Amino acid sequence: MNFSVLLSLYIKEKPQFLKECLESLKNQTLPATEIVMVYDGAITSELEEVVTQYTTVLPIKVVRLPKNVGLGKALNEGLKYCSYNWVFRMDSDDICLPNRFKKQVAFITQHPNVVLLSGYIAEFEEDKNTISSYRKVPIGNEKIKKYALSRSPFNHVTIAFRKDIIEEVGGYQHHLFLEDYNLWLRVIAKGYEVGNLGETLVLVRAGDNMVSRRRGKEYIKGEWQLFKLKHSLKLQPLLPNFFIFTLRASLRILPTSLLKVVYKFLRKKR
Repeated sequence: MNFSVLLSLYIKEKPQFLKECLESLKNQTLPATEIVMVYDGAITSELEEVVTQYTTVLPIKVVRLPKNVGLGKALNEGLKYCSYNWVFRMDSDDICLPNRFKKQVAFITQHPNVVLLSGYIAEFEEDKNTISSYRKVPIGNEKIKKYALSRSPFNHVTIAFRKDIIEEVGGYQHHLFLEDYNLWLRVIAKGYEVGNLGETLVLVRAGDNMVSRRRGKEYIKGEWQLFKLKHSLKLQPLLPNFFIFTLRASLRILPTSLLKVVYKFLRKKR
């Protein structure tokens, strides 16, 4: 099965992180057919040098945007350049485990009706060999759809999706901090079959800054937009939907110290 990998590169990315990301793509037991890398605005010469270094060993296709437009718009632009219908996502500082693509392609081949597929992530702070937590997602179409009413049922950086379905539902749309969740809900609302693998596929960098960024007034605006989206898609009755909004919005105003406690509770240690 031929497939594309889609990622966006931003000027503030660290060259060493990008190198580790691309090295993990080079080490895949089932290599990607193409890698579409969107430059979301100008990037540094150091980042450019890393990409150039890996173009000799990876099928990288660079898409340059004249200015920074944000992740959702950058990914929409990148989708136009993906040659294959199956597209695998990751971020430029993520590390794919060697069998990630092989395992997902095997599942997709065995389950031709599935249009979205993700898996678990393992989070680390400094040393990728020291895992601090896991984000596990529900297994099975019905469990995923139920889970989606309160939390994002996929890990975006492990997602593989059918490009034609994503385009059909309108692609990534502007939604403060929750563009991926917005997209998953629109796919689910159409009745398509979705899936998750019950194993870790990607290593993700975490830390105190990641938690502290997930709070504040702008995040509450994103939660309100999510409430309205679920209502418009008729995914959930009004009262349960509003209860979930209230709960999620309440977390966004917690002090960072308390939010860290909640975050650790929601994550798995193994």
